[in-house]
Amino acid sequence: MKLYCFGESGHSYKAALALELGGLDWDPVFVDFFSGVTRSDSFRSEVNEMGECPVLVDGDVTLSQSAVIQQYLSETYGKFGGATSEEAREILRWQLWDNHKLSSNAGLCRFLMNFLPADKRPAEVIAFLQGRLTSAFAILDTHLQGRDWIVGDSVTNADLTCCSYFYYPEPFGFDRAEWPNIDAWLTRLSAQPGWKHPYDLMPGNPSDRA
Repeated sequence: MKLYCFGESGHSYKAALALELGGLDWDPVFVDFFSGVTRSDSFRSEVNEMGECPVLVDGDVTLSQSAVIQQYLSETYGKFGGATSEEAREILRWQLWDNHKLSSNAGLCRFLMNFLPADKRPAEVIAFLQGRLTSAFAILDTHLQGRDWIVGDSVTNADLTCCSYFYYPEPFGFDRAEWPNIDAWLTRLSAQPGWKHPYDLMPGNPSDRA
């Protein structure tokens, strides 16, 4: 399998982590997002019409959107999809919540705070996003009280989707010390065999452009 991705992409990390923790045979294909590759006509016509990463290629199957990729890997290879149909629905609920309330805001806030020139960073927008993120952190931290994992008794796609931006070193308004249940959950997840930091798992790092 091949995964079109880049190290700075938290959404790519969701798919890459599912592949890696699942022990699957895959190779990353670096996408130079910061040079505008995903906006090019060739990328949109040949890789993903939506102009986004990640994109998974498995033989004749090509898929985009991290939650779809995770679901495909679960259905095809039996990894992280939940033990019952009820768990599968609950996993989907958290994937949808994450993409709407957590990852979307975290990714945008992190981009504005770290990948724009200092004089181009919109302070009011950043503050607004951080307010939304604080609400999301509280929901997740409360849910994890007394739980090892978001759904069920083992790692699932719910964990692999919600964790993605928390491991990045660039600030976006999250302090692990302020959210003890999230902190403990992230520690458990990073202790899983095969876990890797996003910058170790995928090509592409801010230091490459320094």
